[in-house]
Amino acid sequence: MSVSNTTAFTDPSTFILLGIPGLEAAHIWIFILFCTMYVIAIFGNFTILFIVKTEPSLNGPMYYFLCMLTVTDLVLSTSILPKTLSIFWFNSREIDFSACLTQMYFIHCFSVVESGIFMAMAFDRYVAICHPLRYSIILTNAVVDKIGLAVVLRDGILVMPHPFLARRWPYCRTNIILHSYCEQMAVVKLACADTLNSSYYGLFVIFSVIGLDVFFITVSYIQILRAIFSLPTKDARLKTFTTCGSHLCIILAFYIPGLFSFLMYRFGHNVPRHFHVLMANVYLLVPPMLNPIVYGVRTKQIRDRLLRFFAHKGT
Repeated sequence: MSVSNTTAFTDPSTFILLGIPGLEAAHIWIFILFCTMYVIAIFGNFTILFIVKTEPSLNGPMYYFLCMLTVTDLVLSTSILPKTLSIFWFNSREIDFSACLTQMYFIHCFSVVESGIFMAMAFDRYVAICHPLRYSIILTNAVVDKIGLAVVLRDGILVMPHPFLARRWPYCRTNIILHSYCEQMAVVKLACADTLNSSYYGLFVIFSVIGLDVFFITVSYIQILRAIFSLPTKDARLKTFTTCGSHLCIILAFYIPGLFSFLMYRFGHNVPRHFHVLMANVYLLVPPMLNPIVYGVRTKQIRDRLLRFFAHKGT
């Protein structure tokens, strides 16, 4: 099917993904960049899972939450990268209508799940620093399991209406999506129906879920910083702050591009389309790549276990 075909139709069986409109000549270079990021993300996240599983000293709430984040990153990156890379390398632009809606659901569901896990990790750091003597009492394995289950159920249920609404809409203009994956706003623009309810519901999810997560993360770190600055020595303050440094870096790498992409879609009407799409990809690809690198470098227990593993392999 020609990507220039915009003949009127109803209920398409497939959509056409254009990749990054305006940067078609650079698709091969973008493929190399994205493929490298994906390989790093896959290798790094599986390495984190392997280290936590094989090192008994890492069997604690902090590392259980890290494993949840790692699995979320693997699902999130795998939801978009294989199809995106096939567009850039094989010019395989068609995607089944149901597959498109499934991809849209997984992207938005696990993006929100990642936010919930960050909130759980902030709570873990708050208890560890502000209530260290009660840490093992408050964050038992059962509590960690319940928090993880609650985050997945909360976000899985709240995001569910998006694909159901999208499936009910008529599509009578074109089936061409000006994006490299089935991003919700890009799909919504193709519908020949009143999509305000979907837009309002999307805003509700963002502000009530992600907004609430950010609020609790902020409150947790305010309390953490207060506890850190009340420590008697500079060395103690620096050591305690270092334990939270990796988490703060990951939070910023996730929320800042996400906020930027959200604002551009709604208010950046004069921003070039290719910049929109690039930022939407950065928002979903950079955190899964950075998370294992930052935690591997900044977390002493993981770094030491990794060095011991390679030292053993070298002997």
